[in-house]
Amino acid sequence: MVVKLRRSSAGAARFRVPIWRQKGVVAANPAQGTRNQFGAVRRRSKLESSREEAGMDTTHHTLAQDTVLRITNVSKIFGVFKAVENVNLSVKRNQFVTLLGPSGCGKTTTLRMIAGFEYPTEGEICINDTDVTYLAPNKREIGIVFQSYSLFPHLKVSENVAYGLKRRGVPKAEREDRVREVLSLVDLESFAHRLPSELSGGQQQRVALARAIVIRPKILLLDEPLSALDAKLREKMRFELRHLQRQIGMTTVMVTHDQEEALSMSDHIVVMNQGRVEQEGSPADIYRRPKTSFVANFIGETNLLEGKFGAEANGIATFKASCGLEVKVASSETASPGKDALVSLRPESLRITPFESGRPASSNALRGTVIGVNYLGARTVYEIKTATRYLLCSVQNDDTGLADAENAIGEDQDVYVSWNASAPQVLEA
Repeated sequence: MVVKLRRSSAGAARFRVPIWRQKGVVAANPAQGTRNQFGAVRRRSKLESSREEAGMDTTHHTLAQDTVLRITNVSKIFGVFKAVENVNLSVKRNQFVTLLGPSGCGKTTTLRMIAGFEYPTEGEICINDTDVTYLAPNKREIGIVFQSYSLFPHLKVSENVAYGLKRRGVPKAEREDRVREVLSLVDLESFAHRLPSELSGGQQQRVALARAIVIRPKILLLDEPLSALDAKLREKMRFELRHLQRQIGMTTVMVTHDQEEALSMSDHIVVMNQGRVEQEGSPADIYRRPKTSFVANFIGETNLLEGKFGAEANGIATFKASCGLEVKVASSETASPGKDALVSLRPESLRITPFESGRPASSNALRGTVIGVNYLGARTVYEIKTATRYLLCSVQNDDTGLADAENAIGEDQDVYVSWNASAPQVLEA
């Protein structure tokens, strides 16, 4: 299907998302079936039709078809080193999933197995319910953007983008139409005849992206695509890349070690550690409800307390940290008396007030002394020494006057630190 272009008053070609894609994947006539991400109609089977006529639920069939990538019990061993261990993952159609973790956690090896550059030692990889575990990379209908972009320096932008189509034997006329379409999509039409060396880093990144999506892959793989850019451009490209992914509705799997990239771009995050999946969920779930100390420490900053739960009363449990600090925690199934536990306190959940203002009414309030102040523009991070341990407290500067010269809290100043009982998150010990 060739998507038509319309011209604006200025004469520049604009990409128009087809109506069926704007409204989802349901065809204009639902009785015909559903369309895939590139417009092909999948007819309803006789089984589905008969089930509907009988008034039976067919939802589970639709959900199964919405899973584009399924990884089942996948492991990869290099010699005696287990790089990936028993990884399970499902990626739904049009979803943006990020594999996040430190160097050596197995995320890149997992991506390479999805692409076909490595084969699993154990397990199965399926794309659209087809087993591709040992299928060659060029047979998987996958687009990939590498960290280094890997553009051909002697080919013009349009030739770089057209390379995959040419290798697939796409006729010249269709090839030119599709290249023109995708260059319009990434706003590089006027750069079609330039060489990669004549482009900025951000423009080269968009060329690599255009080359990956012009072949209309089933899945787009991104291998740390923004790591070669400077900080300001990297932030800009996050939004552009995410907007483009939503606009064309392409199933995407990205690998990164950058927590901000993962949180700002993803529908679903898979945190990996030492070859295993540590936790997966939405960005909000991963940040607000970490399950382990690794996730709490790796995603943002936290104050981590180790200890035991004590008595419980009126829905509030007492957590006695090994450092001597007592914390009031909203009771839950995990807060049984005598149980060992870890508790995470995000710095932004703590409040800081001058000592002379008096003790806050909160059940969790400690006296301390500021020993460090880090002004970061939008927020200020305070390091506070209490009688039992050090705590980090992060304050949004727009919300308080604490960073103003006349109200500033500085080093060596006595303060109170307080937080609500709902703020601590109980982790797996």
